[in-house]
Amino acid sequence: MNSAILSVVSSFIIPFIQIFGIYVVVNGHLSPGGGFAGGTVIGASLILSRIVNGGEFAKKRYPFERLMKIACFSLLAYGVIKGYSFVNGGLELHLYDIPIGTPGKIFSGRYLLPLNIFVGGIVSVTMYFFYALFSEGEI
Repeated sequence: MNSAILSVVSSFIIPFIQIFGIYVVVNGHLSPGGGFAGGTVIGASLILSRIVNGGEFAKKRYPFERLMKIACFSLLAYGVIKGYSFVNGGLELHLYDIPIGTPGKIFSGRYLLPLNIFVGGIVSVTMYFFYALFSEGEI
């Protein structure tokens, strides 16, 4: 797209969309939302940036290697934390456990906040990759 108005407006609004996506991810265990919903908001902002600014700009701004590292780290960390919670809770080993915290506060709910963050990373990167692959046939 070569619209100056669209470029200026989107460069102003994309950071707010991403901040809202982060808010949805972080508050997902306290209110409606979570990792998947926040990840889709963040992924949509990445896609909007690619549509407005073009593929070459997006390749420089969001390199494939960095996004792949985010996705792989998120998948591994999610698997480790979820596996640990299954083993710790299911076998009643009483190993170290994150404190449950105060209900209604951000740092409550034990593993829910980190799991939401990792799911958000996976979903946002996957959405962006699918759009990049289907729109231009490459990442």
